[in-house]
Amino acid sequence: MIQIIDVSGSKSPAAMLDFFVFSTMENVVYILHSQKLGKYYIGFTQNIDLRLDFHQNDVQTRKFTYKADDWELIFTIECKSKRQGLSIEKHIKAMKSRVYIQNLMKYPEMTTKLLEKYSDTSDS
Repeated sequence: MIQIIDVSGSKSPAAMLDFFVFSTMENVVYILHSQKLGKYYIGFTQNIDLRLDFHQNDVQTRKFTYKADDWELIFTIECKSKRQGLSIEKHIKAMKSRVYIQNLMKYPEMTTKLLEKYSDTSDS
C-alpha cells in the first residue's frame, strides 16, 4: 500500500486542497520510501495517480516496488516538461545516495537548483 505523506504536517483545509491540486500534476519526479526494505524508489510519470496505483496494485513480481507493501510517497518535483523530468530523475538516480535524497527533502533550494539546471531541456 502506498501512503501519501503530508510533508508540511498540516491538516488544514488548505493542505487538503493541495492534495487535490497534487493529483492533477503532470510531469512529476517522485520518490517512494519503504521502511520495511529501507529503500527508496525514484520515478517519473505524467500521471501520478495512475502511477501510484500501479505501484500499489500491480502484481508483476519483477518490479522493484513489489518487494514491499509499505511504500510511502515522500517527495515530488513538478517539472515543466517530460524531458526536464526525465533528466532530473536520471540525475537523482545517478547520485546513488540516500543522503542526497534526504537533503533534497530537507533543503528546498536543491530542488530549485535542479529545476534551473535542467530548464534548458524544457521541450515536451
